[in-house]
Amino acid sequence: MVNLSKEVKVSAETLKDRLVDIRRQFHRYPETAFEEERTGEYISALLEKQGLEVNKNVAGTGVVALLKGSQEGKTIALRADMDALPLQDIKDVDYSSRHPGVCHACGHDAHMAVVIGAALLLIKYRDRVKGQVKFLFQPAEEKPPGGASFMIEAGALENPAVDAILGIHTNPYLPVGSAAFKKGPVMAAADLIHIKIIGSGGHGAAPHQAVDPIVAASQVIQGLQLIPSRMVDPLEPVVVTIGRIQGGEKFNIIPREVELEGTVRTLNPRLRHEVREMIEKILGGISSACGAQYELEYIRNYPVLMNHDEITGHVIEASREILGEDHTVILEKPLMGSEDFANYLERIPGSYFFLGVGPEEGSPIYPWHHPGFDINEEALPTGAALMAWAALNLLEKL
Repeated sequence: MVNLSKEVKVSAETLKDRLVDIRRQFHRYPETAFEEERTGEYISALLEKQGLEVNKNVAGTGVVALLKGSQEGKTIALRADMDALPLQDIKDVDYSSRHPGVCHACGHDAHMAVVIGAALLLIKYRDRVKGQVKFLFQPAEEKPPGGASFMIEAGALENPAVDAILGIHTNPYLPVGSAAFKKGPVMAAADLIHIKIIGSGGHGAAPHQAVDPIVAASQVIQGLQLIPSRMVDPLEPVVVTIGRIQGGEKFNIIPREVELEGTVRTLNPRLRHEVREMIEKILGGISSACGAQYELEYIRNYPVLMNHDEITGHVIEASREILGEDHTVILEKPLMGSEDFANYLERIPGSYFFLGVGPEEGSPIYPWHHPGFDINEEALPTGAALMAWAALNLLEKL
C-alpha cells in the first residue's frame, strides 16, 4: 500500500489544473444556503459523466453520488458543503464572484473541488476499492439548523448504509501540503440567543418618566460576561457573544424595546444545557432592577463536533503515509467555531480534519468569512489525495 500511496499522490498532482478550474467555477458562481441549484447541477453532470450513480436534489439542492468498488466491503462517505456566504467579494482576480453580495469566503468551493478530486482518484483506482464510497455534496452548512440534518432526513446515509464519514475544511493558517487532526472534540456547539428588553418609551429629557431598555440592554451585555468569567469553571471553555443590537429611532427618544442577538459556544454538553439558566438569571435580575421586562429565545443549533478516536487514528495514519510525518499536524485544542458535520457524527463514526491552504510567503492571510478570503490552489491535489487515500485505508480496516 505504501507504493500505492505515492502513486495516488502523483495521480492527484496530474489533476491539479482540472481541480483549479472546477474550484474557480464554483467561486465565480456562488450560491447561498438552499439556493445551490447551479452548483448541484454542475456536480451532478460531472459525476454522471464519470459513470457514478447520482441522486440529485437531495434535501433540496444536495447531491449524493455512489462509487461501487471491485470488492465487497463497507461504505465510506466523503462530505463537502456547497453554500456560499451573503458577503461581497473584494478580491481583484479573474475568478472573483460574479454574484453581487455573495461569495465563497469559507472554502466550500475548495471542499467541493477536493471531494470531486477524491472521486476521480477513486474511480481510477476502483480495483483497490474494497466496498463503496458515497460522495455527499450538502447544502446550507452556513444556515442553522444546517443542511446536514436535512440530508440525514432525506436518507443520504442509507441505501447503502454508511459505516463511517469523513469531512474536510480549509485552514488558511496551515501551510500547503499539510493537514491537521484531532481526536475527540474538534469544534464547539453553537446556539443562538435572541433577547428582547422591554421598557416604556419616553422623552430623552425625562428619563424618570420612562423605563429605558437601552440602559437595561447595556447592563445585560456586560452581565452576560459574568458567565465565562465568574459563573463557569475557568478551565471549561464557553463563549457568550452579542453580535447584534437593534433599538431606538431618534437621539432624543427613549425607545420601548431593544433587541439583542448573539451566540453561545460550549464544548461540554452538560454546560450547554446549564448556560440557558445562567442567562435567564442575569436577564431576570437586571430587568427587575431596571423596571423592565425581557423575552428570551434560545435556539440550539449545531452540537459539539466530536471525532471518533479509532477512525481519526486511521486517518492520521493515512496522512502520515501520503503527506509525511512533518506535514501531519496533531491539534492540541479544539476550535470554538462550529460545523453541522457534527450531526453526522452523532449518528455514525467519522472524522473531520483541516487542509492547509496558507498563502504564499508575503501574501496576507485572511480568516474565514472575510470578504478577501482565498486559498492557495496548490492545496487542491493534496486534499484530493488525502481524502482518497484515507477512504481506501478505512475500507481496508473497517
